[in-house]
Amino acid sequence: MYESHFGLTEKPFSLTPNPRFLYLSRTHQEALAHLRYGLENRVGFIAVTGEVGTGKTTILRQLFDQLDESRFRLAMIFNPGLSAMELLRNVNREFGLPARKHSNLTLVEELNRFLLAENRDGRIPVLVIDEAQNLEADVLEQIRLLSNLETDSDKLIQIVLVGQPELDELLDRPELRQLAQRISVRCRLDPLDHQESCGYVRHRLQIAGVFGDLFDAKALTAVFRWSGGVPRLINVLCDRALLCAYAGGQYRVSAPEVRQATAELDHTEGQVAWLREMLSTLKHAFAGDRLYWCLGVATVLEIIVLIWLVGVLA
Repeated sequence: MYESHFGLTEKPFSLTPNPRFLYLSRTHQEALAHLRYGLENRVGFIAVTGEVGTGKTTILRQLFDQLDESRFRLAMIFNPGLSAMELLRNVNREFGLPARKHSNLTLVEELNRFLLAENRDGRIPVLVIDEAQNLEADVLEQIRLLSNLETDSDKLIQIVLVGQPELDELLDRPELRQLAQRISVRCRLDPLDHQESCGYVRHRLQIAGVFGDLFDAKALTAVFRWSGGVPRLINVLCDRALLCAYAGGQYRVSAPEVRQATAELDHTEGQVAWLREMLSTLKHAFAGDRLYWCLGVATVLEIIVLIWLVGVLA
C-alpha cells in the first residue's frame, strides 16, 4: 500500500522469515557460528533457544541456505504435539522413508538402515525439531535414543532442538539429565540492544530500496522502547508506523507516527486479550449448567461481531 509513496521496492517489515533480510546481531552471529560448528563436527545434539520473535526460524533458514545440499539431508518437524511413535513416523517420512510400521523398534531399525547408507555416501542427516519446549518427556526420551544410532567414529544423525527459553527449563529436569548431558552445543538468541535495533531497521529499509533515514532518531528510539529489541515486534510496529505516516501524507517517520502506531497496536492487543479471556470463560460456562445455553449463544454472536471489528481496526 505505502511502498511507492516511500520509494520502496517491497515491504521491508514483513513477518515472513526471509534470509535476505537477516540482520546479524552479535547473538545471531554467535548462534550461526555454533550451529555450523555443531553440524560440521557431528556433535549429535544442538539446542537453540530464544524468546518468541527473536529470529530462531530466520537464522535456521540462513544456515540451511549455506549448507551444501550434497553433504546434508534435512528433515523438519514442526508439530511438537506428537507421541513417540508419531514422531518416529514423521522423521522417517521427512527423510523419504515409508512410515507404515506399527512399532517404535521397526521404525528405528528402518531409520538406522537409512542413516548407515547416508553415512557410507558421506552425507550428514540433520533433524530439526521446532517448538521443542512443548515436547512430552517420553518423546524427548525417544529423541535421546535416536542419538544412540552411531558408528565407531560418528553420530549418524544430528538433532537440533529449537524452542523458547522454557526448553532450557525442561532440559534441566532431573529425569532428562541424560539428554541434557548429550547436548554439546547450546546457543541462545537475545533481543537486540538499542544500537542493533536501529541498525536492524535501517538494514531492512536498505534491502527494500531506501538508503536514507526514513525513520528519524527519536522514532527509532521509540521503536526500541516499545519492542524491547524483539525483531518481530520491531517489524509489526515499523510496518504500522509507515502506514500511519502514509495516511498522514508524511514522507518520513518521526516519533508522533510511532506513538500513533503503538497506541493502535496496544488497543488491538487489548481487545484480543479480552476476547481470549471471554472465550475461555464461555468454554467453562458451556461445560457447566446447560440451562445457560441461550446466554452462551448470545455471547458467541457478540464475540463474532467484536472479532470483525478488531479486523477492521487492524
